[in-house]
Amino acid sequence: MVNKPDIHESWYQVLKPEFEAPYFAKLKEFLKEEMKQHRIFPPANRIFHAFNTTPLAAVKVVILGQDPYHGLGQAHGLAFSVPDGVKPPPSLQNIYKELASDIGFRIPKSGNLEQWAQEGVLLLNTVLTVRESAASSHAGKGWELFTDAAISAISENRAGVVFMLWGKHAISKEKLINQERHFILKSVHPSPLSAHRGFFGCKHFSKANEYLKKIGFLTVDWQLRTH
Repeated sequence: MVNKPDIHESWYQVLKPEFEAPYFAKLKEFLKEEMKQHRIFPPANRIFHAFNTTPLAAVKVVILGQDPYHGLGQAHGLAFSVPDGVKPPPSLQNIYKELASDIGFRIPKSGNLEQWAQEGVLLLNTVLTVRESAASSHAGKGWELFTDAAISAISENRAGVVFMLWGKHAISKEKLINQERHFILKSVHPSPLSAHRGFFGCKHFSKANEYLKKIGFLTVDWQLRTH
């Protein structure tokens, strides 16, 4: 990671104080050491992929994940998403099932959610890196401070954004969001361990579009145009 981070200018302007903060310098040192000894996901050029694909002014919906997938070839910098050719993980399969029942979504073979990101859906993990085969290995190293600042920046600089908070970890970020300016949808996590306790049937995708339409924004085309 070089001095000027590989992040969209709109995000750099609001997050510049974070990049210059002491905790971020420590985080960079930690990542350098990790990269010497371990395989880290996603690849370095994809760490800020969510920010680069969805500029601040384009954000309509925020879906919060926790940390990247830790299996080889899975993480590519977008929460819940995997590259083409990689089998959709269980949580994403459950997201697809809810979409199918909510809006008649046609379930694709691909788990690549890049099209959503280009539509204005910020697919943000609260921790942006992970060591191979070690879930939550980069938690508590500084990323949470950085992504909290990003959530706060959306809350302060935008209006009418839908935040989908799934599970306790995501719901804990509710305090960063101005609820008078934005629309918050909450449910349990789509993981197989919890999806049946309220994620299935939450209808977050249709509710998001109803809200966006009501305030005069373009809705999200959730259908993925993939094979």
